[in-house]
Amino acid sequence: MEKERSNSSLKAIIVILAILLVGSLAFMYKMSTDSEKAEKQYVSEKDQFLAELNETKAQYDAAVAENTGLKGELEEERAKIQRLIDEVEKWKGDANSLRKYKDDYSRLKREMDRLMAENKQLKAQNQQLTTERDSTMVVLDESRRYNDTLVSQNENLSKTVERASKLTILDLKADPYKERNSGKLVSTERARRVDVLKISFTIAANEVAQAGNKMYYVQVIDPKNNVLGEKQTEVFGDYTLTYSFITNAIYENKTMKVSETLSGKDFEKGTYHVNLFDKDKLVANSTFTLK
Repeated sequence: MEKERSNSSLKAIIVILAILLVGSLAFMYKMSTDSEKAEKQYVSEKDQFLAELNETKAQYDAAVAENTGLKGELEEERAKIQRLIDEVEKWKGDANSLRKYKDDYSRLKREMDRLMAENKQLKAQNQQLTTERDSTMVVLDESRRYNDTLVSQNENLSKTVERASKLTILDLKADPYKERNSGKLVSTERARRVDVLKISFTIAANEVAQAGNKMYYVQVIDPKNNVLGEKQTEVFGDYTLTYSFITNAIYENKTMKVSETLSGKDFEKGTYHVNLFDKDKLVANSTFTLK
C-alpha cells in the first residue's frame, strides 16, 4: 500500500516537472519571439528615422546650392543634421535615446522650416531684382519718382559697372633669351646663358573701360626670393610694393599686346615668379624655370 502511494507521488512529481518544463520552453520561445520582434521593430524605426533625416539633409544640400544670402546659416544647420545622422547610425535600440533624437530633430526641423521659408523669399526677391536690373538703364530718367524702390538696385548696378570696367590681363609670360652681338635674341633655358627676359601680356578688349594710359608694375622674383631689375618701391596706403620696372600702355578699348625686356646677368637656376600689379592689386602672375 505504501509502495503504491510512493509511486503515485513520484508520478505526480514527474507530471509537475513536465508541466514546468513545457512552461519554461514556452516562456523561452515567447521571449525569443518577442526579442526578434523588438529587433525588427528597432531596425525598422532606425531605418525610417534615418531616411527622414537624410531627406532633410538633401533639402539643405539643394538650398545651399542655390547660394542665397542664407548660405552660411543653411550650412550650419545642415551640419547639425549630419551630426544627428551620425548619432542615430550608432544607436543600439535604447528607447530613451530615440526619444531624445526625435526631440532634437523636432527642434532642428522647426529651424529648417523657418530657414527654408526665408530662403524661398530671398530667391523670389533675387529673381525680381535680376529682372528689374535689366531694365534699370531704361528707367534712370524716372529714378526720382521711383527712388524709394530703386536705391538698392542702383547700388547693385554701380557695382556691376565697376566690375565690368576692370581690364582683363591674359597670357602673362616671361621668355628667357641670350642676346647676341648683332642684337638678335636667341631663346634659351640655360641660366648661365640668359641675359635678357622678355615680359609680355595681353590686355583684353573692353568697351566699358576708360581708354588712355595704363600703368602696370612688373615684379620678377628669382629662386632666392630676390626682386630683379630696378628694385624700386611704391607705397599704396599700408602696402609697399617692390617692383622690377614699370610699363605703360596707351589703351584704346581694343585688345592689345604689351611687351618689355628686362636685362640682367648671373641668373640663378630654378623657378622664377612674374607678377603684374595694377597699383597694389595683383592682376596676373606666372612662372618660368631656368636650368
